[in-house]
Amino acid sequence: MKKLLNNLYVTTNGSYIRKERDTLAIEQEGKKVLQLPFHAIQNLFCFGRIMVSPDLMAACGEKGISISFFSEYGKFQSRLQGPQSGNVLLRRAQYREADETPDVLARLFIAAKLSNCRTTVMRHQRNHGKHEELERLVAYLGRNLKRLQRCDDIDRMRGIEGDSAASYFGCFSHLIVDNLKASFPFSGRTKRPPLDRVNALLSFAYTLLTHEIASALQGVGIDPYVGFLHTDRPGRLSLALDMLEEFRAWWCDRFVLTLINRKQISVDDFIEEGSGAIRLKDDARKKFLTAWQERKQDELQHPYTDEKIHTGLLPHAQAMLLSRYLRKDMEIYTPFISR
Repeated sequence: MKKLLNNLYVTTNGSYIRKERDTLAIEQEGKKVLQLPFHAIQNLFCFGRIMVSPDLMAACGEKGISISFFSEYGKFQSRLQGPQSGNVLLRRAQYREADETPDVLARLFIAAKLSNCRTTVMRHQRNHGKHEELERLVAYLGRNLKRLQRCDDIDRMRGIEGDSAASYFGCFSHLIVDNLKASFPFSGRTKRPPLDRVNALLSFAYTLLTHEIASALQGVGIDPYVGFLHTDRPGRLSLALDMLEEFRAWWCDRFVLTLINRKQISVDDFIEEGSGAIRLKDDARKKFLTAWQERKQDELQHPYTDEKIHTGLLPHAQAMLLSRYLRKDMEIYTPFISR
């Protein structure tokens, strides 16, 4: 299993990142504040006005370190990646599968999403007691999982996924503890831009994980832009978004709920823009990213490989399983379903 490497997040406006021998160096106001060897870095995430030297970009490309740029609000802007690894036969197999039988993998991605949403809700009820609406949601998601098994049309599968997601987010506010509901109101999913504090946190988590998944897919030689559930669109990481469905509830949603319910994030950590968009303040974003990195260090027993790994390696484990399926070394891809 691949060693867990660090993702480096640069969030201070005006930072300058350059290459210094076999290391990456960060300068702020003309002073070096951090220096790391390239072998200790997996991805570089830049938020806001960050300058990167051409020499550093070239070195990262050669060493397989991706560089992603975001606005200071956390909106994805662009991504730099070196040569695609893996062989052309694997990618050709991926493209054939996407053209001929996309429903096989689409069904599995959706099933994992619904199952993990259901488990997340049931876990909340075990910890905080039964709730009538959540009970109905658990039953509804269970019925939709059975409908999905019988469904052989990909558009109908997407309909089941969309209806399930709407119902799940319709009850999401019940997963926030009662004394914090007023501070973190949530009436539904809003994306571009997020219009409340919960959506701002969810969007940030989903964006981060999508690009980590894209790096994992490229690491095994799979094209992250050609998916099965999400349709192709220029610039869209369709396959990374497909695989994100496995992790949304178990990883991102639970992470956000933990930050809120444990009061690690407060109302004062957000700014409301004139447009109505809500974003994290700079210090709060650093707090979020620190907790995110700590979460990735947690260990779990992988449900398929039965191997103990760090949470941060899950995208790499799933990318490896997907590559084996596409090469037909496995009969079926096994998505991540939490126990």
